[in-house]
Amino acid sequence: MTEMKLRTGAAVRAEHATKVYGAGDTAVTALDDVSIEFPAGQFTAIMGPSGSGKSTLLHCLAGLDTLTAGKAFVGDAELGRLTDRQLTLLRRDRIGFVFQAFNLMPTLSARENITLPMTLAGTAPDPDWLAAVIERTGLAGRLGHRPAELSGGQQQRVAVARALASRPQIVFADEPTGNLDSRSGGEVLGFLRAAREEFGQTIAMVTHDPVAASYADTAVFLADGRVVGRLDRPTAEGVLGHLASLEAAQLEAAHRKEHR
Repeated sequence: MTEMKLRTGAAVRAEHATKVYGAGDTAVTALDDVSIEFPAGQFTAIMGPSGSGKSTLLHCLAGLDTLTAGKAFVGDAELGRLTDRQLTLLRRDRIGFVFQAFNLMPTLSARENITLPMTLAGTAPDPDWLAAVIERTGLAGRLGHRPAELSGGQQQRVAVARALASRPQIVFADEPTGNLDSRSGGEVLGFLRAAREEFGQTIAMVTHDPVAASYADTAVFLADGRVVGRLDRPTAEGVLGHLASLEAAQLEAAHRKEHR
């Protein structure tokens, strides 16, 4: 199996990240002075109640959205200082994406979807690395199939293989099992975990599912746009308990506010 050399330090980080949508009375603070690091070679789950800012954090760290204040870095590159072209190249060359909706091209085969980012960049994949990724995701017998000929789980495996194919600095996964049944979801999570263990891949995954979070090395918790907790070696039960505590605290705070 081809292996990726483990990286050291933070693959991605945010410093005092703030994101506000709207202005005046309608302004909504999605991120509120968040400072966080995602260690290289680690699998981190990002969790929190609905509206906690977890997807906003992922999008700002991936350069898909801009911060209102603060800084976001991929490696040593500060995203806010990059031109649009530099940001496009960074996302193409150093970041892999896995989304809930798969985002595959319907007219392309599985193989063509996997190599599409490199095709658009005019580069050729490393054949040994690509073979290792295809082997690990179990797609060898499905490479000629188009998305419509694949199950949901197989389509998401193609998306995972596409994210890994260029050996990115980090893979961002946003609810990658949200459209899958438990069996297919478990397979996809297993592939992500294997990418971390066998390839040294850095992964940051937004999820609401405690079982999904249990595949990660660490779970970080957001509430009201702030980082409010961290759990190393998470279990589904431990994550569920932590989320329940967060929701209880939010209800208590809302109750106190109503009775002031």
